[in-house]
Amino acid sequence: MEFKDKTVIITGGSEGVGAATARAFANAGANLLLVARTRRKLEAIAEELRSRTKVEIVPMDVADADACSNLLRKAEYEFGAVHILVNNAGYHQRGPVETVAADDLGKMIDVNLKAPIVLSRMAIPYLREAGEGAIVNVGSLAGRTPVPDAAAYSASKSGLRAFTYALAEELKGSGIKLAVLSPGPISTGYDLEKVDDVTDLTLSQPLSTAEECADEILKLCANNKRERSMPPVSGLLTTLTYLFPSVGRAMRPLLEKKGRRVKRELKAAIRQQESA
Repeated sequence: MEFKDKTVIITGGSEGVGAATARAFANAGANLLLVARTRRKLEAIAEELRSRTKVEIVPMDVADADACSNLLRKAEYEFGAVHILVNNAGYHQRGPVETVAADDLGKMIDVNLKAPIVLSRMAIPYLREAGEGAIVNVGSLAGRTPVPDAAAYSASKSGLRAFTYALAEELKGSGIKLAVLSPGPISTGYDLEKVDDVTDLTLSQPLSTAEECADEILKLCANNKRERSMPPVSGLLTTLTYLFPSVGRAMRPLLEKKGRRVKRELKAAIRQQESA
């Protein structure tokens, strides 16, 4: 798929992977409709990109179904069609289930799973009308194998992955591409602002950059792959530990030891950056 003059909706588009994806699509000539909760952050990225392409912003909560419906109407009104939806918005409250507030557990399901399902459902008629299109859901390695101390998050991303595969079968032959990106830890504020809360198991895996994730999202819109794990070796590891849980349990002490070392190094780097 060529991206020039195509219309791309990106949720969570104001920072991190969403902002990097917006930059990548802008460089490819796509029109952008960026979604996030905070207007100020959306305006900042929009101002940066308007010299390259057409950009509209919609400050909204992706868990609001009426707002999602209005979003799609706005995209069609502003740009004439909708071609690509990137469901990137996410929410993560870390900790054992019994220590996480019930509202936060529900919000993880609402933002990470329910919202992409509803928005994808609403987008399908627009993509059909455009004659081609793609929906890329940003999942997680936590959706490929259960992660302790991230149970609800892991469940939401696992559900999103399953939804992607199932919807792809429903839309087979429609010209609408379905794919899921499953990254491990990412060197953005999402993972690093509260690095102490990130599980040691998570940090045992190599960090990807937001730009690397954005590059893969663009590739997934056009290639024949259903899923991309980042990095690939971590994808293989999650497959192994999912199929053979006893192997995962046996490996966990070593992985957590590595994660603790990585966490110390990240914290030292952050302190050095803050003091510079």
